[in-house]
Amino acid sequence: MDIEERLSLITSSPAEEIVTKEELSSLLEEKRTVKAYDGFEPSGIPHIGTGLMRAEYGKDLEKAGIDFIVLIADWHAFLNNKLGGDMERIQKAGEFFVKVWNLLGWHPRVVWASDLVEDMEYWETLLKISKKLTISRIKRAAPIMGRKETEMQHAAFLIYPLMQATDIKMLDVDICQLGMDQRRVNVMYREIAPSFGWKKPVLIHHHLLMGLKVDGRMDYSSEDVMMEFKMSKSVPDSAIFVTDDPESIRRKVRGAYCPEKKTENNPIIDIVKHIILRREGHTLTIERPKKYGGEVTYYSYRDLEKDYKEGRLHPLDLKNAVAEYLIDKLEPVRKYTEKHPEILDIVKQVTR
Repeated sequence: MDIEERLSLITSSPAEEIVTKEELSSLLEEKRTVKAYDGFEPSGIPHIGTGLMRAEYGKDLEKAGIDFIVLIADWHAFLNNKLGGDMERIQKAGEFFVKVWNLLGWHPRVVWASDLVEDMEYWETLLKISKKLTISRIKRAAPIMGRKETEMQHAAFLIYPLMQATDIKMLDVDICQLGMDQRRVNVMYREIAPSFGWKKPVLIHHHLLMGLKVDGRMDYSSEDVMMEFKMSKSVPDSAIFVTDDPESIRRKVRGAYCPEKKTENNPIIDIVKHIILRREGHTLTIERPKKYGGEVTYYSYRDLEKDYKEGRLHPLDLKNAVAEYLIDKLEPVRKYTEKHPEILDIVKQVTR
């Protein structure tokens, strides 16, 4: 696979911001093995953004020759009081995250934060980074925890961004490939890395799926607004979980905000663009009676978007097709949890 083909896979949706494309191209030309990572707090049941979209994009990155590491951030989840701060439940939830990705066909290399922190170098690195940063700069990184800056009341919340920056150094990655909500720490690390003689990673931030009930603009210039509008486990009906049964998926999709002829800030269109028709070779078939246009198969997001804007594709027909697509894709996870229902009780979030 040549450089252009690799770049096409890496920069396809849901990739939304690359810092910088020139550095990414040079990296692929210069290094035979390129390492990237994404980190996850085990904080409950994954929704289709952290589960399905992550797995689909992860598989493409591996096709492009990226050695991809998933960091299961169990210590970070403990600091952030996820799952009540119960480390045993947190680690069970982390194991479930990995199981979900495997069931969806993605088998990344997994590293646990609890293993990283056993190395004394980890804490030495964290202290070095802490001396480069002001408290106000660290507090501005609050969105990486799913919190607002005004919520940074505990000392643990100041340690969290320092740990995430330290993770980058300890994993020795060439690419930080996380969600748009994680960009503040990644940018912060890029800025301070040269002062230590450390390599400056390329940043690839992926799109955050919109919540199903969103009827406003996903504004990345304001992290508070971004957190409010993204798909979130804390608002169950705004999210489709990888464990949802078919009727729950149909109900949630039917009830989603999906205005006729409008594709901007439309949660159902968002799923189509960033999961279903995210790149060439993907298809979506719309089944409908002949009097409403008959069956039609879309081979590109651009064609579907055009028909939707011009009113040739009705919201209800699109919703029905999206629901059935998700039901089919999530079947392996659903079958697993039907056989192991106890896992849902263990990983279910009870307190923030």
